[in-house]
Amino acid sequence: MLHSTFCATFPLHTMKIIASIFGIGYIGKGGGTVAAIAAALLWYCLQLNIGQQIILVIITMILGVWAGNVVEKDWGKDSSKVVIDEVIGLFIAMLFIPANSIPLLIIGLILFRFFDIAKPLGVRRMEQLKGGWGVMMDDVLAGVYANIILQVIVFSKVLEQFL
Repeated sequence: MLHSTFCATFPLHTMKIIASIFGIGYIGKGGGTVAAIAAALLWYCLQLNIGQQIILVIITMILGVWAGNVVEKDWGKDSSKVVIDEVIGLFIAMLFIPANSIPLLIIGLILFRFFDIAKPLGVRRMEQLKGGWGVMMDDVLAGVYANIILQVIVFSKVLEQFL
């Protein structure tokens, strides 16, 4: 009860700022890609250790589900203005990957956007979840797929000379 009361009274404009990542979502076409690029730049600049990465992912996920639930009433289901989902997807794609590698970051960004746009292997099904969960989970799964490929690249040392 307290949760729903707090969520209902939290300012809608604040949730719109969070959901749109400070207005990036208002760009329109390409807003998701711009948000993913901004997330990649932030990830690189922060140079977080693994514990900090996990905390950032958890906080971003909580904020994304919450904001997605709140703004859905105003913007509709999975609005293109909501781009915090692109941020969580990129963060998950880069989780446990060396944060100081620009080539891996670029590969991760490309892989994440590919899986997010193509929506293979259950990614599209995640959109059917209710509210903020549906907004976030397709990008979470796209990020997981990108991360698996990045892990293979890192541990197989296939691209070691470029990284």
